[in-house]
Amino acid sequence: MALDELAQLPEELAGRIEKSRQRVIETIGKNMDLYGVTLSVGYMYGNMFFRNHPVTLDEMAEVMGLSKTSVSTGMRTLQDLKMIHKVWNRGSRKDLYEVETDWYQTFADYFSIKWRKSVEMNRHALERSWREMNQLLAEHPDNEALANILRSDMEKIRAAIQYYDWLNRLIDTFESGRIFELVPIETRQEEYKQ
Repeated sequence: MALDELAQLPEELAGRIEKSRQRVIETIGKNMDLYGVTLSVGYMYGNMFFRNHPVTLDEMAEVMGLSKTSVSTGMRTLQDLKMIHKVWNRGSRKDLYEVETDWYQTFADYFSIKWRKSVEMNRHALERSWREMNQLLAEHPDNEALANILRSDMEKIRAAIQYYDWLNRLIDTFESGRIFELVPIETRQEEYKQ
């Protein structure tokens, strides 16, 4: 039921539905910091979650009480996180957006993107430092005190690179979908069936 469909119900029933929805929207908004997004973007996603049809920037700006520019920025953030996507609607000249309903895949996509970026950045820094230390070893082959310090540090860096190699393999399981074989999506839906 779309938000505007609540107007078709008696006020008391619409109010109860709205209260239940608002609780979910607020929880989603508060938990979106896990995804590195602001509370308002989390609320935007939560509001879109209860829509049964795609929304325009204008509609979301009205619902959220925000400027179209702020909503556009929030929508772009949600798109980058693969939490919403643009859809095409024949006859509409405005961009339309809808929520990605597969939260499992959204989680996998988001963390793959974020983790991969961090791994690459951190691994690059470690490799650069390792090369610099190795160069120092080559430049000062007779300095045993320096060699001891550098070898110890280089061993720590090697272990850290090994960790990032493991993390890359973990990310691969998310990107390939193998994570769902290792940790199956089990449903305990009996108590939530209508």
